Amino acid sequence: MRKVTIFGSTGSIGENTVDLIARTPELYNVVALTGGRNVARLAKQAIVLNAELAVTAFDDCYADLKAALSGTDIEVAAGADAIAEAADRKADWFMSAIVGAAGLVPGLRALRHGTTLALANKESLVTAGPFLLAEAEKYGATILPVDSEHSAVFQALVGEDMTAVERVIITASGGAFRDWPLEALENATLAEASAHPNWDMGQRITIDSASMFNKAMELIETKEFFGVAASQIEAVVHPESLIHALVGFKDGALMAHLGPPDMRHAIGYALHWPDRGHVPVERLDLAKIGSLNFRVADEGRYPALRIARDVMQTGGLSGAAFNAAKEAALDAFILGDIGFLDMARLVDKVLNRLQQQNGLSCDILTLDKVLATDHLARKTMQELMQNTPVH
Repeated sequence: MRKVTIFGSTGSIGENTVDLIARTPELYNVVALTGGRNVARLAKQAIVLNAELAVTAFDDCYADLKAALSGTDIEVAAGADAIAEAADRKADWFMSAIVGAAGLVPGLRALRHGTTLALANKESLVTAGPFLLAEAEKYGATILPVDSEHSAVFQALVGEDMTAVERVIITASGGAFRDWPLEALENATLAEASAHPNWDMGQRITIDSASMFNKAMELIETKEFFGVAASQIEAVVHPESLIHALVGFKDGALMAHLGPPDMRHAIGYALHWPDRGHVPVERLDLAKIGSLNFRVADEGRYPALRIARDVMQTGGLSGAAFNAAKEAALDAFILGDIGFLDMARLVDKVLNRLQQQNGLSCDILTLDKVLATDHLARKTMQELMQNTPVH
């Protein structure tokens, strides 16, 4: 039996991973599941998959999780340290689906086993891409991308020579506001930003899709994971969300990856890799679809894309600062402290201030440097929100 661990099992990626594994439970031994405050869901998953360990990220949820799993042999733990320790338990395949910078440490710990890390936590590559990849090489581990876009690029590159790659095109749905006039975005509400037209995802990533911060992160991910230059990476709005990415080669050919807007496709590819297994997703009917549409991803409309290009140009610790500022800005928008467009304005200000005061260039990344920059960016965001009027 294959030993698996799922970090972030109660989120949308985690739930889809649980769904796939639960269809053939005889093939898997679930070592650990981790989640947040939804302890009822976490406990149910642990029972269904007969997990050895269930961990909640919050200490104050321990008693509830313990009660929900009473009468079972499933171990219970709580807190960030417990999640990191869960990563120390040997598994053949780890799913990294914790949202945010909190997913970096358990992912790094999992790499030490020299097995496979299925990476849905985009923040790991954005904040510490070179360090993460170096650790994987050090321990002989394999990292497989689980973002639908990067899984698509990965699949399009099978058997190809990277020196023949001319460009990589990442598609974006355009999110909730793709058809809104630009002037209306200033007054966009939380509820409006939280409704995605194509994908069924969690609130935070849905808002990131509306602001294109999600796509900005993916541009940086593409550079780090595939080692292509920033100038070779493009973004295009594709409202149908059926083509997830394209790779262009020096002979002019484009290899496109098509699939339904269902994360189980990318998860299933990583779960069964290097083989292809059956995945219960919709089979596309091209005649019924009829046409596919594309639009320019205007960096004036979506300033997050322009900021991402600045981050790729600067390199070093700028990714860590960008992600932390983005997370803090998103928190503030969800709480109603700032408007929708203020998120990009404030992230830009944080990066500019840190670049002026500290400099974000760095030849060698370390975990300590990344975490220190994360802290500094969040602190700077708080200072800016206190002292700078927002729109």
